[in-house]
Amino acid sequence: MVAVTQPDRSRPDRPSAPAEPMSVHEAIALRRDVRAEFSGAPIDDATLMRILGSAHRAPSVGNTQPWDFVVIRDPDTLDEFAGHVADKRRAFAESLPPERTETFNPIKIEGIRESRTGIVVTYDGSRGGPNILGRHTIEDTGLFSAVLAIQNLWLAAVSEGIGVGWVSFYDEDFLTRLAGIPAPVRPIAWLCVGPVTGFQQVPDLERFGWRGRRPLEDAVHQERYCG
Repeated sequence: MVAVTQPDRSRPDRPSAPAEPMSVHEAIALRRDVRAEFSGAPIDDATLMRILGSAHRAPSVGNTQPWDFVVIRDPDTLDEFAGHVADKRRAFAESLPPERTETFNPIKIEGIRESRTGIVVTYDGSRGGPNILGRHTIEDTGLFSAVLAIQNLWLAAVSEGIGVGWVSFYDEDFLTRLAGIPAPVRPIAWLCVGPVTGFQQVPDLERFGWRGRRPLEDAVHQERYCG
């Protein structure tokens, strides 16, 4: 486990500054999809708002800022969502061939209850009206913008020693109803957010043998995808 850099609150002029400032490259390298490492303590409001502030500073097509953040802490709601996710996890496990089921079974996919805070990130494709500068030919740039906000949130969280886990085992209609999201807005992520005991040195899916990481040289192409 890698030691978490905790915020340094000993200096009144820098109440949110880490004792050893973390570079963006360090935050990227340390970032993990956290599931089992949540400490069980809730994230405090000041830290949460700093992290959401960084998310809200993400670039967006046409400056539409098509995201919103629904903060969910009610234990009954967390329990309801966790039960739904467990059903979807079970269905996925049953769809796998036996050898993949064996690999998948030990992998924890969420920390919904343990994190004690869920953030539902939404996308509103109608924000900004019908004529969005930069989205005329590529509709997905709006959705890409909301995902950039998630990345900002994640890296800001890591820099403060806060874990984030992206839950994707759910039906969109279920989460839309659970979080009271009006049409045409749609949920694009449930993020478990909270203090952690540490960050794993190796991501879970690599540690459990589900899938390894591609070498950088396999992902970089010169001039054309296929030469």
